[in-house]
Amino acid sequence: MEIVPGIHQVDGVNGNSYILVRDGLVVIDTGLPGSGKTILAYIRNTLNREPSEIATIVLTHFHTDHVGGTKMLKAAAPGLKIAIHEADAAYVAGTRPLPRYPGLRGIALDLFARLMTRKFPPDILLKDGDRIARLSCVHLPGHTPGSAGFLDAETGTLFAGDLLRWDGTTLSEGPAGFTIDIASSRNSIRKIASLPFETLLIGHGKPLRPRAAAKVREFAGSLPAA
Repeated sequence: MEIVPGIHQVDGVNGNSYILVRDGLVVIDTGLPGSGKTILAYIRNTLNREPSEIATIVLTHFHTDHVGGTKMLKAAAPGLKIAIHEADAAYVAGTRPLPRYPGLRGIALDLFARLMTRKFPPDILLKDGDRIARLSCVHLPGHTPGSAGFLDAETGTLFAGDLLRWDGTTLSEGPAGFTIDIASSRNSIRKIASLPFETLLIGHGKPLRPRAAAKVREFAGSLPAA
């Protein structure tokens, strides 16, 4: 579905995958493994474009439900470039062991990640403030070391990965059980609260609009003191 002109959310992908329709196509996050097929079908059947038009994949962080379709899209468009923040790059490349989370949930997540993760080398390593596909990279550590948001000034849209959740009624923090550093994540929420955006697009849940930045500022003010 088209959320704002030129920005689409691909139906049926978990976590959320977005496509920016510009000179070429820009895909932000690629969902769980197997989601590449759904994304390619959306490009062909809804956008009436060719997969070869994908110029860039931009990843908000390394978790399997955000990078799982990347290799399939790369196979369909070998010339595309894969971008991720430098602090998460080694995880998707398979040159650094995945972090371990505590408790039974952590054991289950670790097993799932090892079975499902499809390693690939990123082409572009991003830092805070870098520009990629007319988006500004905003480093948002906490959920993962290299979690990043991407601000599209042209449409007033911020892609924020798993930093926040919005179910249509309630704004909340990202999942604590899968967040490496809660204090850093809260500081990242405070960071985006100062940015200018009208629409917030996140990794799981619904689009938050209008006045998304004002709602995030209000929520950030309710967080425990840093």
